[in-house]
Amino acid sequence: MQLDAWQDGDLYEPYVGRWSRGVASQFVDWLEVPPGGRWLDVGCGTGALSETILVRAEPREVHGVDRSEGFVKYARQHLDDPRFDANVGDARSLAFEDASFDAVVSGLVLNFIADQGGVAKELVRVASPGATVAVYVWDYAGGMQMMRYFWDAAKDMDPAAREQDEGERFQGLASLKGLGGLFDLAGLSDVRSRSIDIPTIFRDFDDYWGPFLSGQGPAPAYCASLDESKRAELRELLKVRLPTKSDGTIRLTARAWAVQGHRPVDLTAD
Repeated sequence: MQLDAWQDGDLYEPYVGRWSRGVASQFVDWLEVPPGGRWLDVGCGTGALSETILVRAEPREVHGVDRSEGFVKYARQHLDDPRFDANVGDARSLAFEDASFDAVVSGLVLNFIADQGGVAKELVRVASPGATVAVYVWDYAGGMQMMRYFWDAAKDMDPAAREQDEGERFQGLASLKGLGGLFDLAGLSDVRSRSIDIPTIFRDFDDYWGPFLSGQGPAPAYCASLDESKRAELRELLKVRLPTKSDGTIRLTARAWAVQGHRPVDLTAD
């Protein structure tokens, strides 16, 4: 079972994609990159962050890179903007020359890539001197409530689910301290961190539960691995625990941790 496999944009959007756009808007505004810049979106997925950059940051161009052919295809089909291009690629070995971009960003992906320190250095490598380098990841341990409710219920039903819980697996990185430390090690200057909170409102329980049946991503893959009786047990446990309003809506919060820094300018260079 490939828990971290992401391939289908149509399945990703109702699960996480619809919520990532709210985070991306606050993230891009916080960076304050001057208009006319050349951007690289590493792990661009379905294009949520790239689309936000195009709308809010007035870039000259935005290049997206993702290891998933399905996601790159989805981004190309849904982002009809001549300033945007996306290609399949590896964040650990970016196919760009040194100092190529005015802003290098990555949203909701760094925790899924091995050798995160090496990836951070690769992000810095392709950034121009003085350029912005920034990433954000979900607060899996507490603030990404739709996942937290799911995994807490799953672990109460099945203690073995702890091994697949993103809050357990990514606790070292998915925090302000973890991200900030990674950027310090990558040699960035003026490193700043913040949390980004957005509301996640589900119209009813099925709107919450349905995306977990897709089988794509850690929590949906775990859900798909259960037999019918266990899946029904988990479903009923969540129905009891989720804070449902009188109108049937479920109002939760999604929190992401974000960090930005700048590639140092070598004042001694000619």
